[in-house]
Amino acid sequence: MAEMETSIIVEAPVREVYNQWTQFEDFSKFMDGVLEVRQLDDKRLYWRARIGGKEREWQSEIVDQTPDQRIAWKNVTGAENAGAVLFEVAPSGTKVTLKLVYSPEGAVENIADALGMVSRRVKGDLERFKQFMDNRRTATGAWRGEIHGQEVTKP
Repeated sequence: MAEMETSIIVEAPVREVYNQWTQFEDFSKFMDGVLEVRQLDDKRLYWRARIGGKEREWQSEIVDQTPDQRIAWKNVTGAENAGAVLFEVAPSGTKVTLKLVYSPEGAVENIADALGMVSRRVKGDLERFKQFMDNRRTATGAWRGEIHGQEVTKP
């Protein structure tokens, strides 16, 4: 298992930054290698991405979601991965912290991980998210419900 954590300051209010992050189907606009994300229901997401030159598909489940604070997930199919995105008010906007735990599969992914390619990709994704927000200033949508384990509270 590999772990990483990285943060960035986005110059927008925490509500707008959080709202945009809930628009999972927009992830392909700023995440390198992500080809498609579909929200299957309030908790489940379908992902299709190019990783190590291969196309992969998997599903993840949101296990904790608190507006303007945190979104946490785990995979339910595919390579093992889990993580959380934390949102904090910062002096010049919003601090976004991404924590990720993952299990590289195969030689190519293990080599890429050893060379720091995963952490560079994730940092690049956060930079592109910041640019996306800088260009928009407002979120493309929002989901303000809460998820805590199996309990889903709709907005």
